Amino acid sequence: MNYIEVKFICTPNNEIVNSILSVTIAEMGFESFVEDTDGTTAYIQSNLFDKVKLDELLQEFPIEANINYTFKSIEDKNWNEEWEKNYFQPLVIEDRCIIQSTFHKAPANYEYNIFIDPKMAFGTGHHQTTELMIREILKENFEGKSVLDMGTGTAILAILASMRGADPITAIDIDKWAYDNAIENLRLNNIDNIDVEIGGADLLGGETFDVILANINRNILLNDIVTYSSVLNRDGSLYMSGFYEEDIPVIAEECNKHNLRFCHNTIKDNWTAVKFIKD
Repeated sequence: MNYIEVKFICTPNNEIVNSILSVTIAEMGFESFVEDTDGTTAYIQSNLFDKVKLDELLQEFPIEANINYTFKSIEDKNWNEEWEKNYFQPLVIEDRCIIQSTFHKAPANYEYNIFIDPKMAFGTGHHQTTELMIREILKENFEGKSVLDMGTGTAILAILASMRGADPITAIDIDKWAYDNAIENLRLNNIDNIDVEIGGADLLGGETFDVILANINRNILLNDIVTYSSVLNRDGSLYMSGFYEEDIPVIAEECNKHNLRFCHNTIKDNWTAVKFIKD
């Protein structure tokens, strides 16, 4: 599968601009983002790239910033090697969980040692939303609970839920790259109770869950909340991230329509993770 690499040059180049940029372009299909010295480099499948739509989104950018970009086609490559050389360093969360790749030699004396070898399915825990979701999983009692992980990516959240005692687990992603990478990462971590599927919320309805994890983006979440509620058991927990703190009211409004009660939220760099309970 071929991808388009887009290098965005942002002025000013700061965390707020780059974060809003990532959320904005995710709406048209960009699925991985790396901040660099000039701005952000992002990747999108070639068949989804629409320059006219991208220009429209940048013209309507919600804050004052000057954003230019260049783009080029890239073919399949060894993404593990790219991450090893450029981006992916071991990540420790709450001194309990370490996320590393097989090419690392980090210590393994943590409660949860997760191995992730990323492909185009970026999701190593380094983005604020993934870290927030991991911290929520570390607080939740998962023992014997059925779990759905929507937009699973590398399957990092599903893997940690399994290590925390969840069973069974369903992990769903719309992208074939993510599916293949999730399967590989399950093998790396000797996890055998996660069913990985390709698709979206249309796959749901045949079973119900005690916990749903959904780290996607605001618009997809708003569209799918009704489905999440329909497959969430009473008193079950719905965790969502992929949006900003100021988006909580619109998320909560949609959840309230479907018997989902706000419990709490956590924040990092204006990104947020929220927990709702099914009444």
